[in-house]
Amino acid sequence: MSHIIGNKCVSVCDTGCVEVCPVDCIHGPIDKKGMGKEVLEPGFDKEGQQLFIDPETCIDCGACILECPVEAIYEDEEECIEVEGNDESVKKNYEFFNQEWLKK
Repeated sequence: MSHIIGNKCVSVCDTGCVEVCPVDCIHGPIDKKGMGKEVLEPGFDKEGQQLFIDPETCIDCGACILECPVEAIYEDEEECIEVEGNDESVKKNYEFFNQEWLKK
């Protein structure tokens, strides 16, 4: 189980969550290890982009949840699916890190 960044992050890419993460597990939208730095570059087009949480690194501390201004971060896969009505955000999050999410 891991925290999941859902579809409310798409085209927002606020990096407040990255700054408070004690284990640096939030990355993207392009660089899998860049901690969201590319979105801070002048001229970066956030349209259609989002951040992701590495499920192998996340310690489920919840610090990121309170920092997200658009409430896009869910405590776990099940909450994300319940709120969004499907598992697309969960799949995207795992696939970004070349991992496979297995439904329970």
